[in-house]
Amino acid sequence: MTEDSDGPVWPPTMFEMFQETGEQAVEQQQELFKRMFAGMSGGVDMNDLGAMTNTATFKTRVQSGGRISIPDAEREALDIEEGDIVQTVVIPVKRNRE
Repeated sequence: MTEDSDGPVWPPTMFEMFQETGEQAVEQQQELFKRMFAGMSGGVDMNDLGAMTNTATFKTRVQSGGRISIPDAEREALDIEEGDIVQTVVIPVKRNRE
């Protein structure tokens, strides 16, 4: 029996859990920053931290040299252009090793 490389390895509920966990992490980061900046003189407008609310969750393959690609739709939605610096969280989903 061969393994379908494009089919899901885990049930859809597992991916939903990953997405929910990611959303919860963003909320917790925002709360942490609110608390940190509340004590700073002059205060900080949380709208200045808007980039933290713009996140995307997607699967991609690791290419030669360890490169990964951000899909067109996500780049467009997040207004990411060539040369922009982004932060990533990597969670292995499936390994295609012989």
